[in-house]
Amino acid sequence: MSVELKKDDKKIIAFLKGDIDHHTAAPIRSKIDEIISLQKPSLLIIDFNDVSFMDSSGIGLVLGRYRLMNELGGKVRVENLSKSVYKVMSLSGMDKLVEIKKREEEKNENN
Repeated sequence: MSVELKKDDKKIIAFLKGDIDHHTAAPIRSKIDEIISLQKPSLLIIDFNDVSFMDSSGIGLVLGRYRLMNELGGKVRVENLSKSVYKVMSLSGMDKLVEIKKREEEKNENN
């Protein structure tokens, strides 16, 4: 699992890659939290396009970043979720806290 961070004005995009589980979530959290503390963005986008598997650690990852951004008066958006990851996020109620966007091809399949 890895995370690539892109800074853009008051926005940070975290591109996640690989599996998210209790072994991989901690270093990702640390990396994202460090840049949030330094940059104090108004928006954090977490891109799940290259995430192949996620357990409840992924929910914790998003929830913790939501809390941190909320303290700074910012928002979190989660993008490019596969069907399975979208389902986990929705069932957990994360869609009530953060904006969630499915992958474009997943959206088109439902039309």
